[in-house]
Amino acid sequence: MAEVVLYVCTTCRTAGDATEPRAGARLLTALREAAATDIVRVEGVECLSVCKRPCTVAVASQGRWTYVYGDLDPVSSARTILDGLGLYAETPDGIVPWKARPEVFRKGVVARIPPFPPPGGHPLSDAAE
Repeated sequence: MAEVVLYVCTTCRTAGDATEPRAGARLLTALREAAATDIVRVEGVECLSVCKRPCTVAVASQGRWTYVYGDLDPVSSARTILDGLGLYAETPDGIVPWKARPEVFRKGVVARIPPFPPPGGHPLSDAAE
């Protein structure tokens, strides 16, 4: 099974949040404390550029679609995020059926990015031959 990486924006700041560490850093800490599995690696990143929808994470794995989720609670969403990642890890392509996703993933999806390289190679590679 391919490793799943959860990138957590550590610079995210929620509305009215003037405390340190920032909400994104608090989410990272909560996720690391709750993650008791080898399936998911939790990594902090400086910025995911989704400032209007903090707290934000990106879920990636080789050969699977990457998802970016926002509007996550820095304290209470850690367990739900990890449950959703378990579902993601069980798929061959990263696509979890809509109704099977945790509600925070259904409501908070910001982007879905195709696998790189795409399965079967680059779509223009056949045209060049």
